[in-house]
This record gives sequence, structure tokens and C-alpha cells, in this order.
Amino acid sequence: MYRYSRWAWQLNRRHSGRKLLLGFPFPYSTSTPPENEEPASPGPPPIRVSITESAGRGVFATRRIGSGDLIHTAKPVVSYPSLSSIRSVCYFCLRKLKPVTASEGCDVRFCSQECEEQAKVFLEVESKADWSAFDDYCRTRGLKYPLLVKRLACMVASGGASADCLDILQPENLSSNMISEMGEGFSLLQSAFTKAKARDDHMACILVILSPSSKFFPILLVLHLALSRNDTFFDTSIVLTEQWYINMLARFRINSFRIELAGGGSYEDLHSLALASVETEAAVGNAVYMLPSFYNHDCDPNAHIIWMDSVNARLKALREIEAGEELRICYIDASMDRDARQTILFQGFGFRCSCPRCSSSGD
Repeated sequence: MYRYSRWAWQLNRRHSGRKLLLGFPFPYSTSTPPENEEPASPGPPPIRVSITESAGRGVFATRRIGSGDLIHTAKPVVSYPSLSSIRSVCYFCLRKLKPVTASEGCDVRFCSQECEEQAKVFLEVESKADWSAFDDYCRTRGLKYPLLVKRLACMVASGGASADCLDILQPENLSSNMISEMGEGFSLLQSAFTKAKARDDHMACILVILSPSSKFFPILLVLHLALSRNDTFFDTSIVLTEQWYINMLARFRINSFRIELAGGGSYEDLHSLALASVETEAAVGNAVYMLPSFYNHDCDPNAHIIWMDSVNARLKALREIEAGEELRICYIDASMDRDARQTILFQGFGFRCSCPRCSSSGD
């Protein structure tokens, strides 16, 4: 039986037949759940991450998990609202907000002072640049992943994240044409940073360094001298290049989740709430998580990821799961027929599914 993963790459060959147990240095939570949900057990979630026989890394139960149990929660490493939702959701946690009129102004809004405070990890840098050209580029082409790169670049520039924080995630194999098309996005990102006025130490850190062949290459020396005197907001060993931009897009393309809020409803019929597609409009935003990215795909999953009222994710069991059993989620709309599922999985994730449901002639 084959199940495919965002993690299925060369590690599978190198660790064939060998299991790897990972700890949980990932942002998960055991905070009090909503009233209609059973509280999670204290401590680490009842799962381990190991190398599978055919699909790279996977998530396995360390004990029996009951149907409907909360397995764990997860906070995103990076997230960004869809451009159509920016004025209607919290700019940090993507929680839906009350509508405002155009006359009320305010480009971005927050649901609480706590979110506004946490947003400083990227907003103090982001607010100093003019992103109109970059955002228009994403809007007219229906692109969402460059917005995640933009957010991460601002986090790196402010010292809130390291440039290699997502290197552990599997990248998509990009064609030469895809890489070529990404050049325009990088140029616009670079331009937004470069044109921003360097009025404080933050702005001295956010200029994206160009390739040595660029006419702006002298900036490299100037910035390294400036950054070496102040490493509060930036790791001077990290240089944000076009290759970094492409590498991040390659990871976001197959590791990001569309955030569709359930609106505070019940957990009844969790499978129906799992419906997802590759379209952008229905989502309030997109996010990348660490631990949930280890979950392999199955068109008949035993687990489900859900967002009740914010970007913080909850992983729930759809049925009883025995100790040692692999936990799997469905990356797409499980209600579609086999041909539709195969097409979307291949176009969106680069594989053709051979799970039992897809292999069954009766589907």
C-alpha cells in the first residue's frame, strides 16, 4: 500500500527499513479547548514521527486514540491572509472580524492587543516598505505562496525567524519554466525592500542582497559591515537571495494549508469540514506548520485537520486508531471521484495516489 507525503524524498532511500523517532520542538499546544471538545491530555501528543517504508516520514500513534479525540493542536510557523480577506480577518491569527467601511480606513486589523503585539515580529519591518506592486502581482495572477515568502522574509529581517527555519520541509521539484516565472516575484520583493528608507536598524537589515553579478553588489559589503555591528535583528551569516526565495516557494507549494474556518461550529461530521480545494478564494488565508507537514495523505483518512476560529490548527481522529498505526489526513476534497482526486493531487502535490480507496475499482 502506497501513501504519499510532503516528506517523501531521499531520506526514504537513505533510511530504508529504519525508523526515526523525533521529539516535538514544534509549536503545538495543550491549551483548554472549546466547551464542546474533550480536553487534550497534558504533555506531548500521543504520536511519533518515523520513516515509513514507502512515503518518507509519517506520523504514528504511540497509544490507542479514540474516535473524535483531539490528537494535538499546532500553531503556524508562518501564515498570511488571502488578499481578499485582509480587511475582514485578523492580520495575525486570521480570526474573522466585524466588517468595516472604506471610510474607516486601517489597512490591517487585529482581533486583540495580544495578536497586535505578536505581529510585531514581522509588522515593524513590513510596514516600512511599499508592497503595492508585489501585492498586485500576486492578486492579478492568483498567487498565494509569494505572500508567505514576503511574511517570512520580514520575520527573518526582524530576527523573529531564521532564514533556514523551514529547510527541513520537503521542496517541490520545480521545472526550469516554473523557476523562470518566479524571477518576477523576487524582483518585486527585492525592490520593495530596497526602496524602503533605512531609517533605523530594522531597515538596515531588510535589504535583500542581490547576486554578485548585480550592479547593486556593493551593497553586500556595506550591509555586512552594518549588520556585523548590530546582530539584534538579523543573523549576519544569512543572506536572502533569489535562490532562497525560490527554495521557500518550492516548500510552500506542497507544505502549506488553506485555512477555512469552521466558524465555531460543532465537530459533528468532521469529514464534511475537511473539504478543501486548490482554489484561493474560499480560504481566509494560508499557513505552514511544522508537525502537520509530516502527515501523509490518504483518500480515506483516519485523522483530520480543522480550524475552528483562527489559524491555530486542531488534529482530530476520525475513527479509532490503534497504537503503531499511521495517522493520515486527506489533502483535498475527499468527496470527489477518483479521477478528480488523482488530477488535483498530481497537479497540486506532484503524485498519483495509490491508497486502497483509489486502488479499488468500486470507487
